[in-house]
Amino acid sequence: MAKKKKITASSLIDLYMGEVVRLQGKPVDVASFGAVYDFEEDDFYSHFESFAAIDQAIFKILFDTSVDTLGESPDYVSFSRKDKLLSLFYTFFENLTLNRDFVLVVIDTYGNQLKALSVFSDMKISFSNFMKVLDFNTLNLSIEKVESLQKTSITEGAWIQLLLTIKFWMTDESIDLQKTDIFIEKSLNTSIELLNTQSFHNILDLGKFLYAEKFKS
Repeated sequence: MAKKKKITASSLIDLYMGEVVRLQGKPVDVASFGAVYDFEEDDFYSHFESFAAIDQAIFKILFDTSVDTLGESPDYVSFSRKDKLLSLFYTFFENLTLNRDFVLVVIDTYGNQLKALSVFSDMKISFSNFMKVLDFNTLNLSIEKVESLQKTSITEGAWIQLLLTIKFWMTDESIDLQKTDIFIEKSLNTSIELLNTQSFHNILDLGKFLYAEKFKS
């Protein structure tokens, strides 16, 4: 009996993405997936714990590749924080579009929105790290815990915005997905401008006052 070939994590990802598109769903199990492409079931598990784990790895790769692509541009370093975030969104959705058939099918396999969120868990770590590097210090605050809360809120807000944009992109039927580009520009511009409005300052001033009154003793 011929010995089955060894397989790398990268090769597994390529085969898996192609198989998901071909089947319009996931393989029945790892054994049947391995039988189609002539590799041992144990080889799959040496790289990934499950199909869910490989899904999470793929979305993280798509995001990390987008960040790496931006870093290769000589102009990127001179961009404002807002333009860096906009560029990331545009680049990431270009990568999603290149793999649109796979992305739409694999998200659909999770059935409901809450389960689908798990597919982005590894990607969220990369996104949070990207936001940390951007360091949106839009307001001059003097209370350490409020500063920390602000940074967390900005990152979480941007993350929710990314998820909402994915949802919009999934149903976008415009030519070249032009409506997604418009959605990115308008939604991010609005969110970032909000950080500089007087109303946001007033909310934080109230928060600082309440913080000081509650913990001054």
